[in-house]
Amino acid sequence: MATDSWALAVDEQEAAAESIGSLQIKEKRESVNGTVKPGEDGDKADEEEKEDRAAQSLLNKLIRSNLVNTTNQVEVLQRDPNSPLYSVKSFEELRLKPQLLQGVYAMGFNRPSKIQENALPMMLAEPVYIPSGSRPQNLIAQSQSGTGKTAAFVLAMLSHVDPANKWTQCLCVSPTYELALQTGKVIEQMGQFYPEVKLAYAIRGNRMERGQKIEEQIVIGTPGTVLDWCLKLKFIDPKKINVFVLDEADVMIATQGHQDQSIRIQRMLSKDCQMLLFSATFEDSVWRFAERIVPDPNIIKLKREEETLDTIKQYYVLCSNKEEKFSALCNIYGAITIAQAMIFCHTRKTASWLAGQLSKEGHQVALLSGEMTVEQRAAVIERFRQGKEKVLVTTNVCARGIDVEQVSVVINFDLPVDKDGNPDNETYLHRIGRTGRFGKRGLAVNMVDSKHSMNILKEIQDHFSKKIEKLDTDDLDEIEKIAN
Repeated sequence: MATDSWALAVDEQEAAAESIGSLQIKEKRESVNGTVKPGEDGDKADEEEKEDRAAQSLLNKLIRSNLVNTTNQVEVLQRDPNSPLYSVKSFEELRLKPQLLQGVYAMGFNRPSKIQENALPMMLAEPVYIPSGSRPQNLIAQSQSGTGKTAAFVLAMLSHVDPANKWTQCLCVSPTYELALQTGKVIEQMGQFYPEVKLAYAIRGNRMERGQKIEEQIVIGTPGTVLDWCLKLKFIDPKKINVFVLDEADVMIATQGHQDQSIRIQRMLSKDCQMLLFSATFEDSVWRFAERIVPDPNIIKLKREEETLDTIKQYYVLCSNKEEKFSALCNIYGAITIAQAMIFCHTRKTASWLAGQLSKEGHQVALLSGEMTVEQRAAVIERFRQGKEKVLVTTNVCARGIDVEQVSVVINFDLPVDKDGNPDNETYLHRIGRTGRFGKRGLAVNMVDSKHSMNILKEIQDHFSKKIEKLDTDDLDEIEKIAN
């Protein structure tokens, strides 16, 4: 791949446009490809961090054509131990509206995933009636990407909508406009046989007249704009919301301002509104946030030993500098048969340098970073999914949500750290989770080039209680044994 073709870059960080407008569910292509000015709340100084940590691109957290039976073990902690809530093994057991069941099967879903087995009965259950009124079945759920959690809460929203009522009944808040569009795509697909239900996007660029009332039953948006629609512009009556979904909570609290905005939105909702919160990881900060958002929740979480996926072998390589890391990378790549590989770097500068070096060595390389527009990222990832490039070099922009079945190796060229230089356990989990997808075996290799990075690795190892073995990249026989 020629150097100039992988080094995609633009002067502006974000694609601009005037508006999306309110979209009907059946207008799938218009909402996915529509141009929207993706300005987000917060200072411009935070834009790169937002892009690299939060922006997942509207494309590649795509709903897979078939759900696989994930092996992750979950713990289900019901608010009421005597509750009749149950798990399901088929979508028919949920007694869905026929048009929704038709939509589920049209998307290629054959049976519920592990998270769906337990979450859907809770989300679809009727409110529990108590002397002071009704009490909804609220939920805090942990689920890794690729497990069908987006489809789960989308199905819950569509099930709770009354299409005869021309006001907003379901509200979903996402940390970025890209994720909002992505969720909207799932709604359009699942609701394709339910045209009476309409969808609107509360995102910057979707300009509405002040005082205008929203008739769409489902609204998806980012925290700042949703707050404006409810509080300042009065487009939405928050007291009429039946279901409130907060997606990617761990990303939400990492983005400046979003946590406080989400809490303000939640406080405007009625007490009988169902609260659903999803997060891929549950650090202490996420738990504290979740407990403020969701009162009296049912809880579904992964057991800690399941978080790092037993199908992934984890190793580290000792190096002195980036040149030695590149040499070790070439040795690994030359010793084993790799379908496709993802390589994560801490900065855009390192990612650009590494992609250039690999390209000079004759590798088919794609580069993905936060400075690209959504459209450029979409094109790069689609080419990678199609196998046109075998190596994807990226920053954290790609740490979540890209399901490419052929990825067999993940390289942490730089170990993930937060802005203070401390281990970023959540990002590490998301990074290595790009391999070992769909139950297949995967290999994760970490490059260590200093005493500090060795300490970072040890802390990650202790956090997940998983031994990370040393790998000698000069011993090709050893590498070949590991890959088999």
